[in-house]
Amino acid sequence: MAGSDRRSSDGDETEGPGGLMYVADIVSSAGSVLLVGMLLFAVSGVWPPLVAIESPSMDPHIKEGDLVFVMEEERFSGPGDHEGVVTAASDESYRTFQQPGDVIVYEPDGNSRQTPIIHRSMLWVDAGENWYDRANQTYVGSADSCDELQNCPAPHAGFITKGDNKVTNNRYDQVGSPPISDPVKPGWVVGTAEIRVPLLGQVRLQWNRVGATDVVTDEVGPTVPNKTGPTAVNGTTAG
Repeated sequence: MAGSDRRSSDGDETEGPGGLMYVADIVSSAGSVLLVGMLLFAVSGVWPPLVAIESPSMDPHIKEGDLVFVMEEERFSGPGDHEGVVTAASDESYRTFQQPGDVIVYEPDGNSRQTPIIHRSMLWVDAGENWYDRANQTYVGSADSCDELQNCPAPHAGFITKGDNKVTNNRYDQVGSPPISDPVKPGWVVGTAEIRVPLLGQVRLQWNRVGATDVVTDEVGPTVPNKTGPTAVNGTTAG
């Protein structure tokens, strides 16, 4: 009986350290994830610094399911910027994601409860400006003058934006009935897109779809999950 007792005690001593190592591994992994997140935030100045793309509105340069690193717009702004954002009209030699102009993540009409939109900054307009003549006529729909163009004259200063996808996004975001957003005020800009990681955003998107319990109707498109997590979507289509 004495021998049996000693074997039981030896087993407990073996299992004890193993259990502690398991807990230590979990804590270490969680700490590593937290450290990476803190480093990304320190570099980007934006939280969350990574957004998952849930729409093809920026095809072919940013694709649905990509994970995009977003940086605070004024940290490393390009030439001729407005409030840290370079528009396609201000400097065609400055290119991001194969096209002129910064790609920005913004809250449509400044509504933080809506899923942010990731589109390219096309031009800057001043408050009250008739910007019809400066616009690319391909992207103003059927409007023949400022009087026929939504948000013209501009109700306030801001960015005119557009998705790169020529099939689903053939007009400026500020054009349409109703438009996706008024001219984007600098305060509505979350940050500029810097780097894409193909397909890695699918993990986040699947998690959101599984966990979503509520939906909201997009202004001019299908329904999308009502969530506040790190995703960005086009205002005219949810995928």
